[in-house]
Parts: sequence; C-alpha cells; structure tokens
Amino acid sequence: MKELALAEIHKSLGARMGEFAGFNMPIYYLRGITEEHLQVRNKVGVFDVSHMGEFIVKGKEALNLIQSLTTNDASKLEIGQAQYSCLPNLEGGIVDDLLVYRLDEDQCAEGEQAFMLVVNAGNIDKDWAWINASNTFDTRLINISDQTALLAVQGPLAARALQPLTSISLEEMAYYTFTKGQFAGVDNVLISATGYTGAGGFELYFNEKDAIPLWQAIFDSGKSLDIQPVGLGARDTLRLEKGYCLYGHDIDDTTSPLEAGLGWITKLSKGPFSSSEIFAQQKKDGVKKKLVGFKVNDRRVPRQHYSILDSEGLPIGTVTSGTISPSLGYPIGMGYVETSCSTPGSLIRIKAGERMLDAEVVKLPFL
Repeated sequence: MKELALAEIHKSLGARMGEFAGFNMPIYYLRGITEEHLQVRNKVGVFDVSHMGEFIVKGKEALNLIQSLTTNDASKLEIGQAQYSCLPNLEGGIVDDLLVYRLDEDQCAEGEQAFMLVVNAGNIDKDWAWINASNTFDTRLINISDQTALLAVQGPLAARALQPLTSISLEEMAYYTFTKGQFAGVDNVLISATGYTGAGGFELYFNEKDAIPLWQAIFDSGKSLDIQPVGLGARDTLRLEKGYCLYGHDIDDTTSPLEAGLGWITKLSKGPFSSSEIFAQQKKDGVKKKLVGFKVNDRRVPRQHYSILDSEGLPIGTVTSGTISPSLGYPIGMGYVETSCSTPGSLIRIKAGERMLDAEVVKLPFL
C-alpha cells in the first residue's frame, strides 16, 4: 500500500486511515464525515487527493491522440482551460473518466501541443496501458503521477483562504480554467478552478517534495476562516449530493456515457473516436437503461448492488451509490433503471435485505 507524502501529518491530526485504490488514505478526521461535509458546503476544507494520476501528452499530434481516445472535444480547449471527459473502450463502456488540461507550449518544440490528463487513482495502470497501446501518433507520453501531489481546497471561502499565498487573482478565475504561478513561495504550482464537491474552490498540482510546506502554508493562511482537513468519506457524500459519477460505482467498463447521463461530454460531431459508432446508434435508438437519482422515504441507506424494483415489485435496476445526505437529512442514491422508469416522480422500491424501502426518482443534482 502506497503512502502519501503527507501521511504522517494526517495521522497526527487524528485521521482514520484506510486503503483506497492501493493508497493509505485519510477517510475522516476527528470531527467525522458529517461535520467535514458541512464544513466544505459552508466554509472551506482541504482534501489530500495526491493518489490521483497525472499524464503529460506532448507532441505534434497530441490533440489527435486525445481526440481519438476521449468523448469530449478537446479541440475547443484554449491554453489555460480544462474539460471533463471520459475514455471509452471498444464495446461502448468506460475505461475511466478524467480531466483534460490544455497546457502552455513553453516547453514544447515548434508545432507541438501539450496536455495533462488527470485520471482516477485506481485506474492509473489501466489507463496508462490503454493510452499507450492506442498511441500511433507523433506524441510522447509521460507519467508524472508518482512525483505529483494534489490538494483540493473546496468551499465558498476557498478563494479567501488561498489568496494571501499568491498574486494570481483567484476570484477572477472562471470555472474549469487554470494557471501556473508562484504559490506560497513555490514556483510552477498549477492552480485549477475545479473540484469534485460542487462547493466551489481550487485544486493545486505541485511536486510532492513541496507537499508539507504547502499544506502548512494553506492552514496558516486559512486559520481565521476555520479551515479544516477533510477525508475521502465527505468527498463521496459531497459528490453524490451533486450527482457526480464515481468510477467503479456509477460508471465502469460496462456502462455507456449516454446511459450515465454523460451525453453532454460525448461529442459525436467531432469525428470518429473509440465506440463513437456505438454511441451514435444509442443516441438514435435510445438507451435501455439510465442512471437516475432517487430519494428514500426511510432512514436506511441504499447500498451499492441493492436491487431496484418498480411500484409493482418487478426488478428494474440496481443501486450504484447511496448515503444519508448531510445537507438534506435523508437517504439519497443513484442507480440504473429501465428507461421507462427513469422519469422524475416515478415511485420505486429498494430491496435492502428482507426490507423494502420506498423511494422516488428525482432530478439530479439533489441540491
């Protein structure tokens, strides 16, 4: 199991550590998941997500490679912009979801472009092999995952907490843009107006040798705003409230992006890419199942793999994610159901062991 550069700091703060995607990660700290969740929604919290993977794609045909492998249209990216996308396999499923960053070309030869792909920790090796096997272009791939640390500073007070540490105007950064600059005395920190919480904030990419001083600087700067460390437990509840997919739960190698409600990042007009013909047929014919959100009229949490039934008790799908929403105070979840049962307002039932939980399909996000 791999250790983060900040592992000892997390332990000293009372973090409950646990294995996730091969890394020893902080799941929650002394205040617990609910308090950490509300901290991010209402104030500001810091996640150490250095387990994520980062690949540099550089070359004269870097864009061609990305266009052939991802669903979104990376040709629309200007330098300093990022986009959410996914890597489809050849059967219409999803290898991984990821972020694509269009980097500056200062370190490129003439005619070259550069991108950074940020992938899920549990898929680093799989994604690296998949992309390399597909690289028939004049393009170089560099895996910088092991030397890259990533902190996500999230919440409505994130800009106020971080602004004293940089001359970059954080409040003026548009959503899904980024810039590189000096941060807390460290050069070449990539500051990205992105996140996985729906609470606003920034993600900071830097060399892991600078992890400890940057962590300390962030907490010193945000002390007056009650900045707090936050673990993966609250990251999961925060993303679920916003209806964001989690790989291995809501999307995987067997789910289509159109089934998962990710048609908005599946740009068929850009030209051929992996499984684009399958997605075009699905768009024409319609999909047989859809990922939906639902609220449960009970106190019991819907768990992954629980069966979903229609109002008459017939099986129509499966739960992929579930939790008690700290913001709403009741259980929520997502799952795949037959398309005919996917309309908001549809009454469904969740089979939780011997119990049946009454639930209702609702429009995403939950808040």
